[in-house]
Amino acid sequence: MINLADTNARILEPVPELDYFDTQSVQLCHEITPLAAWNFIMEEPKPILKLAFWVRDAVSGMFGVKPIKGFSGNAVQAVTVGDHLDFFLVEYSDEKSLVLTARDRHLDVMTCVSTNGPTVTVTSSVRAHNWFGHAYMIPVGVAHRWIVRSDLKCLQRRVTK
Repeated sequence: MINLADTNARILEPVPELDYFDTQSVQLCHEITPLAAWNFIMEEPKPILKLAFWVRDAVSGMFGVKPIKGFSGNAVQAVTVGDHLDFFLVEYSDEKSLVLTARDRHLDVMTCVSTNGPTVTVTSSVRAHNWFGHAYMIPVGVAHRWIVRSDLKCLQRRVTK
């Protein structure tokens, strides 16, 4: 288990109060900023994610959830609080943490990309507000772990080159 105190990660609430929690780390050959890690990971969105977001938007739309359309792959050089990275709102950013949120009536989602030396950690925390939010997180929770693990391995390979 990763010690959150060692990661500079931020979460929505204490872990026992969350409906979903995942944290994964990777060791790189050198330090990078959280925004650089985000850009590397998002630079080449996986084709399967485009399909997954299309399905998500189609199903969720029937329950009044606005479409998010996935990740654009657009790199950014700097962010400030209040900016958006695709569908995420930037809630906090410094040289050690990039805190992104998406909130609606069904879920509050926080994803934090953090660094501690050459270690990059992606921590996601979710609070569901209703039955739809809980049901939504069943498939998303499983897929999310796999996607983040794959993204971090890809990041590690790309930074090592």
